[in-house]
Amino acid sequence: MKILYFSVFLLVVLSACTVSPWERGHLAKQEMSITPNPQQAALMEHVFDSKEASSGGMMGSGGGCGCN
Repeated sequence: MKILYFSVFLLVVLSACTVSPWERGHLAKQEMSITPNPQQAALMEHVFDSKEASSGGMMGSGGGCGCN
């Protein structure tokens, strides 16, 4: 319960932060985004999904290597 109160406290305290106009240029850079390279992230997600997805039951295709 203390963790919940602490996280709510942090949320309230950090929500009052402002970004100065001269700092916005740094935050707008591509390196500062959550996924700096969206194409590479999409490719890695596709590879992960094709290797980790399992298909069982009636359709026994796929072997974990991504080649169906």
